[in-house]
Amino acid sequence: AGSLMTTKHSQPQSTFAKGLTSTSTDTPYYKAAESTEIPSYVTKCPSNGLCSRLPPDCMTCNTNYSCIYGKPATFDCKVKPHVHCVDENNHEQENFTINMTCQFCWQLATTDYVCTNSTNCMTVSCPRQRYNATCTVRDHIHCLGNRVFPKMLYCNWTGGYKWSTALALSITLGGFGADRFYLGQWREGLGKLFSFGGLGIWTLIDVLLIGVGYVGPADGSLYI
Repeated sequence: AGSLMTTKHSQPQSTFAKGLTSTSTDTPYYKAAESTEIPSYVTKCPSNGLCSRLPPDCMTCNTNYSCIYGKPATFDCKVKPHVHCVDENNHEQENFTINMTCQFCWQLATTDYVCTNSTNCMTVSCPRQRYNATCTVRDHIHCLGNRVFPKMLYCNWTGGYKWSTALALSITLGGFGADRFYLGQWREGLGKLFSFGGLGIWTLIDVLLIGVGYVGPADGSLYI
């Protein structure tokens, strides 16, 4: 009877023990799966590069908005998880400082950001037209505020027309309207063709206008 009671009581205990075992083994498994997940920003972060050259998406910095505008400023930064970088002595580090000029991103030089272009505005007009652009700061540039900002820019797109080619056609074949045809101005080109360049007067005028850049492509773009 004792052995029978032992057997009956031991079965629930073993089943309960198995339940504990299966639960305890499942929990670390899911934790391990979550910890191995790599964030999307890691693809933008060069491995084992200089910490001071990391893109802003790879670090977290304590920005100080009370710095003096236009003066050098030093900010304390820390790399984000899964990001590896080194100092000048090739020693891996997590905490570092970056030196930058105290200014907002929209106050940077035009070479420090990239903006969208517009092909719907005229580059040759009076007054010169502007368009609304969205600008993004380059990865290695650090600044205060939003790194993506709107800005009004002058129309500066090009359709691939060369000023030198237009001028050469105007001098050599301008009497037949070749320069106007090249610039996409078909009506003016036909007028010059059938009037023999306005008996030479229109040809001379176009040479001057194209030479100074007053006459440009018909699509409103800039010369290359």
